[in-house]
Amino acid sequence: MPRLVVGLGNPGPEYENTRHNAGFLVVDLLGDNLRASYWKDEAGSLAARVKVGDVDVVLAKPLAFMNLSGRGVSKLVDAYEVAIEDVIVVHDDIDLAPGTVRVKRGGGHGGHNGLRSISEMLGSDSYPRVRVGVGRPPGRMDAADYVLQPLRGAALEEFEAQIPVAAQCVMHVLEHGLDSAMQEFNAS
Repeated sequence: MPRLVVGLGNPGPEYENTRHNAGFLVVDLLGDNLRASYWKDEAGSLAARVKVGDVDVVLAKPLAFMNLSGRGVSKLVDAYEVAIEDVIVVHDDIDLAPGTVRVKRGGGHGGHNGLRSISEMLGSDSYPRVRVGVGRPPGRMDAADYVLQPLRGAALEEFEAQIPVAAQCVMHVLEHGLDSAMQEFNAS
């Protein structure tokens, strides 16, 4: 059975440089690093198959908007017969400081609509997550406006700097397991 790495984001150029697309950026980088040669529209997601050692891995970016991403994830889980514990979801997290990457097993959605959708569609929230810190919105700014705000200049550079770290974290989970990744990435 393959493993499934899902990066959360919103489709379309207007969302490219937003905090909410952290998962898409991580999956894109993993695809580049693992030489994903063919991406296809599959089960409502843009997906590519790669190998990590002897393990088949499906990289996926749901093509629905964030709050509907669970549909595509559920279809891929069914199509590839992936166990819940073999689904790794990469997402932005306002509860972590910018530049912080953490990994955890399961948990609630914390107000994240993508996680809410996935948990509802899978009937479980026990899947592993790689969390990319984006920090809290300033002042009274709405969280949705904050994560969908286009980034430029230094803010974009700071945001993009943590994408390779998150990709390394996903690779660590795939190669060494979730517990090892939690020790490695949650210690700092």
